[in-house]
Order: sequence, then C-alpha cells, then structure tokens
Amino acid sequence: MSNLRFPENFLWGAATAAYQIEGAARDDGRGPSIWDTFSRTPGKVHQGHTGDVACDHYHRYADDVALMAELGLRAYRFSVAWPRIQPDGTGPVNPCGLDFYDRLVDALLDRGIDPIVTLYHWDLPQALGDRGGWTNRETAEHFATYATAVHARLGDRVDTWTTLNEPWCSAYLGYGNGVHAPGEQDPAAAFTAVHHLLLGHGLAARALRAAGAETIGITLNPADVRPADPASAADAAAVRLVDGLHNRIFLDPLLAGGYPEDVLEHVGGFVEPAFVRDGDEKLIAAPIDLLGINYYQPTYVAGRPGGAGGGGAYPGTEGAVEFLPPVGPLTDMGWMIEPAGLTRLLERIATDYPGVPMLITENGAAFPDKPGVDGPDGAGGVMDTDRIAYLDGHLRAAHEAIARGVDLRGYLVWSLLDNFEWAEGYRKRFGIVHVDYLTQRRTPKASARWYQEVISRNGL
Repeated sequence: MSNLRFPENFLWGAATAAYQIEGAARDDGRGPSIWDTFSRTPGKVHQGHTGDVACDHYHRYADDVALMAELGLRAYRFSVAWPRIQPDGTGPVNPCGLDFYDRLVDALLDRGIDPIVTLYHWDLPQALGDRGGWTNRETAEHFATYATAVHARLGDRVDTWTTLNEPWCSAYLGYGNGVHAPGEQDPAAAFTAVHHLLLGHGLAARALRAAGAETIGITLNPADVRPADPASAADAAAVRLVDGLHNRIFLDPLLAGGYPEDVLEHVGGFVEPAFVRDGDEKLIAAPIDLLGINYYQPTYVAGRPGGAGGGGAYPGTEGAVEFLPPVGPLTDMGWMIEPAGLTRLLERIATDYPGVPMLITENGAAFPDKPGVDGPDGAGGVMDTDRIAYLDGHLRAAHEAIARGVDLRGYLVWSLLDNFEWAEGYRKRFGIVHVDYLTQRRTPKASARWYQEVISRNGL
C-alpha cells in the first residue's frame, strides 16, 4: 500500500462516553440514569453487567489523560453525564458534577489535548425517563437548560460542542425495538422521540450560540445503504425507504430545512406527526459548524415481498424489505468490514448537504483481544492485528474521500478504552487500550502504538 499524508491540522484523537467508562455511579450526587435502570432489568444486558464501575475513569481520569498524551492524541471527545449535572434532569445544578468535568478539561488542556464535548450520549436522567423521556416535548426543553449550565462552567475552555450522539440509536433502539434503554417497543414512540431529540438539538444549539459557543455540531450514525442488486427497481425502493428512516429523517431537517415528504408520509402510518409544531423545523435547521460522523459498517437491503424487515429499528419495513446478512470478514460484533462504505457515505453527504465540515467522531472495531496470549513478548500486550487492519483500511477510505473533495477535518478512533458496550456488557472490546476490569490496569494494545505512529507522521 502507498504512503498517504493527511491535510495539515487534521485532527487526530479518540472518543469515549460517560456511562461506558466513568463508573462512580453514586458518587458526588450523581442521580440515576435510564441506563442504570435498564442494565438492572433482567435479560436486558449481557450477564446483568452495569456501568456502576466500568473503567473507573471518574477516579482515574488523570492517568487516562496522561496515557492520551503518551499516545499523541490531539483531541479527546467525551460525553458529559446529564445525571451528574442535574440528578433529576431539572432544577439546581450539582456543583460536584461540574467539578469533575472542570478537572478533566484542565487536565486535557495541560497536555495539549483539545476537549470535544458531547452533551448527550444516551444516559438520560431516570426522573425524565419516568415522565416519558424523549417522547415528552419537555425533555427537549430541559436539555437546552442543561446544555446552558454545562457551557457556563466549561465554555471558557471548550471550543467544540456536539449536542447529541446518534439520535437514531436513542429513538429506534430505545423506543422502537427496545434493545437499548428505556427498552420500549412502540413505533409511534420511536418517531416521536426522533423529533424531540432533534428539537432538543435545536434548542440546545440556539442556547449555546447565544452563550458564545465557538463550534456547534451534532453526531449522527448515518448508514451507507446499498441495494442487493443495483439493477433492481424493488431494491432501489428498499434503499429509498431505509435511507429515509435512517438518514434523511435526521439529515434533511438538520441540513435541508425540513423533514422529507416521503418520510413524513411513512411516519403517518404509525402516528400523526402533530408533535412537529410550527417553528420546530426552522429551529432544528439553524446552521451548525460541524457534523460528526460515526461509521462502522454498510447496510445492504433488498426489496422483497414478505421480507423480514428491520423490526422496531426500521418501523414499516416488515413485509417489504430484507436486510442482507453481513458477509465476512466480520468484527466481533458480527459487523461487516467494508471501508469503501465510509468513502461513499462521506461523499454522499458532502454532495447532498454541501457546506458543512465533517469530523469522523467514531470509527473502530471490536475483536476478541486476549492479553498475554496474543502479546508478542508475553508481557501482557495485545497484538490486535485485525484492529490495525480495520483502522488502516478506514483511514485510507477517509483519505480517499478527502481526495474527492470532502471537507473532513479529523478522525477520532472508537474507543480509547475497552468499556461497557451497552447491551453487550463487558464482553465486547473496542478499545485501543486494554482494560483489566478486575484490576483496572490499562495496557496499550498494538493498535494504540500503531495509531501513535499514524498521528506522529500525520498519515499512513
């Protein structure tokens, strides 16, 4: 393979999420989140695992930041736990919660690492969940208040703010098929949550802009939806339907001024979209400065009568769409590895929604790493060559997108640390740093050292 160099000032970093790494679930006034509740619901999370301790990052953040600096990271994307800031989701701010992120931001800046804040990565305060969560319009309004409180403390040192992480997951997996918190299975609730999440983004972005935030964005997990047969009209229709439910229902209101008509018509088959009030779409469509892109695998579909569809994750595809099983090689999540999908996705977004800079906010893979077994020297290291190949391929795909004119500003690997992988508990490892959950020992994998070299040379 040829050597590649990325643009000057290309931002290299890593990403994590609060519930997945922080632990300290009851420390310093933190309230319960919907994931605290969900992980304690029998049968919802692998072996009943919870985020109570996770990677204990809350107490070990200084060592983790030192490790980031050792690896040469230029940026670190982390999420703020809403239940640490407002234990009930509303009302007085908990100063101890803000103090933690204050210390974290200072530690990052002291090491020359840019903090990138995600305000919501799925850990909704349980008190708001009890009142309907994202099916309740008031949650969007409370989210803007919370965003303002976090910015008031950190805004003098944090330049880049993203409102939501993957609202597709929050809405469809949380309220559609129930595999994520809060575990509901109701298409009407899922579509209602989609809008209130976007409304929450719009309200928070307006509040952040008014407070002087420099760079404001949102992170999506858009899908590269492909037809099983490019010559099939039925497959093209299936692509259009799935693309509408996964991509355009978010991208159009954010970047094109409103919801697409075909998607609204589809939603109307489940719920009257009266929750979209006058002025909402204009608020959601206020300009953003950055679009975060999380990419892991492509999606292949076929239009087939009687197709199984995508269940609650894609309401209304049952009986019409077949989601094709992934073709190997696969990651430990059973996800298909196709770097070219990233190039296609970035290029499609740049073409259909021009003018918004993009940042790859998550990209990575889970593999069954075994320290001391795969280690090259018997010293407990992890020789994760599959992960290195995955990352190398996707970075080359990102470089190809840049060569084709895509305004891509940086790349954040998922994830810095092995962590609590939601419904999969601790059995799936995405980190470039191995975590021994019994001792909390951190061991950089071979992929971490490889990534360190990538950053140092700004290329491959």
